[in-house]
Amino acid sequence: MTNQEVQFIAKQTMDYIKNVITPGMKLTQVRKMCEEKMLELGADSFWYWDIGTFIFSGDETTKSVSGKEYETADKYIEENDIVTIDLSPQRNHIWGDYARTIIIEEGKVIESLDAVQNEEWREGLALEQMLHQELIDFVNDATTFEELYYHMNRKIAQAHFINLDFLGNLGHSIEKKSEDRIYIEKGNQTKLIDKEYFTFEPHIAKQDSMFGYKWENIYYFEDGKLKAL
Repeated sequence: MTNQEVQFIAKQTMDYIKNVITPGMKLTQVRKMCEEKMLELGADSFWYWDIGTFIFSGDETTKSVSGKEYETADKYIEENDIVTIDLSPQRNHIWGDYARTIIIEEGKVIESLDAVQNEEWREGLALEQMLHQELIDFVNDATTFEELYYHMNRKIAQAHFINLDFLGNLGHSIEKKSEDRIYIEKGNQTKLIDKEYFTFEPHIAKQDSMFGYKWENIYYFEDGKLKAL
């Protein structure tokens, strides 16, 4: 499989879980359903600490932890809830990496940003989408990982949000071994175009808020322009 095909497994799985997730489900149940669906669709394992699905809900959506420390909380999906799901399928060491924050209101997943009733949740998701558009508008074939780090953290701060990532980075290169990853972080002078694929995954929260947001795509260059995988 190609990276595009494995990423498609993650996208299909996210679409699947949005259609079946309901209040009263345990986060552990949702994780199991996602991981089983990825394997059913062709993944043979999960590249990040052998965890296929990181899932957080409610006031735990601001949590940022390493895979070696992650445990799925013993929580239930609520009637009105915010749920972040991060998927890490692989096949033959080819990775997918895809995350979304899902809004549930009155027991149903709200797909349209404009339809989200909770103003704070709507604002957080709107900023995520703006940051991804800013990525496409800002990056060129000379942009380094460090330049992207500083630019995007300025944009986050200007919106009165904070970067929640426990290491402070905003994404990483896509490799075949986890230890080979390089990050969108201070001091990384590598040009983005020098890596075949990289993720952009700002994990953000409004200052002094209990809710966090994450939106992750894999990006690559085609004819000098950045595109989502």
